[in-house]
Amino acid sequence: MSSLRPWFALKSVPGVGNLLFRRLVERFGSPEVVFSADDSALLAVQGVTSRLITAIRRHRDTDTVERELEAVQQKGYTIVTQTDPHYPPLLRQIPDPAPFLYVYGSLPATGLNIAVVGSRNATGYGIASTRQLCMDLVRQQVNIVSGMARGVDTAAHSGAIAAGGVTVSVLGSGLDQIYPKENTGLFHKIAENGAVVTEFPLGAGPDAHHFPARNRIISGMCHGTVVVEATGRSGSLITARLAAEQNREVFAVPGNIHSFKSVGTHTLIK
Repeated sequence: MSSLRPWFALKSVPGVGNLLFRRLVERFGSPEVVFSADDSALLAVQGVTSRLITAIRRHRDTDTVERELEAVQQKGYTIVTQTDPHYPPLLRQIPDPAPFLYVYGSLPATGLNIAVVGSRNATGYGIASTRQLCMDLVRQQVNIVSGMARGVDTAAHSGAIAAGGVTVSVLGSGLDQIYPKENTGLFHKIAENGAVVTEFPLGAGPDAHHFPARNRIISGMCHGTVVVEATGRSGSLITARLAAEQNREVFAVPGNIHSFKSVGTHTLIK
């Protein structure tokens, strides 16, 4: 775990966001080399300023990182970095991938990843359609990725598990802050043959601003995204937009033409 300290250190430098983190690692190969690089080499990286170099030079490790790494190990979780072979390969291709992911379980090494997302307050039709769709997909060796939210997400994971497939959940909180609480059992079932992942540290709650960031990981690690039931202002449409921006496929399941819960999906189809 000590090899992870430089990753945490670079991520904590003020001004180093996910995009710049990626550029620095691509240029220097690892965070350790970033800290030892000279000023001229750092300034050659797009987005690096003299002020940022000063912040990098002044950075000091804290005991917080050591406690975090110890807690991750004690709970049986792992951390995969951008240079780790287990890091989702498609996620590396987006502009702002997470520098590292906390993982409970095992990320799939092979297969096609498809995200299935939709309404938290899904109708019976939405739940049944999602479950059947995901069962059919895993029988074709497709891995199902979703967000473990109520409604469509839960049905997606459950359908994949019922058919003996692999499913991955991306959380908008730390791994020790399961949300929603009623999915605690599902959380552990997913990890038995798949993985629960997050970019957020232990103790991080399901804050509202975490979910748009979470959605870019859901779409980013997948070849395509399927939306099942979404209102005109659904968060699932954010995932669909991100998938399109990441040059991935976007699909939508038709719904009841009279239901406001189908407005988002029908807009995508249109």
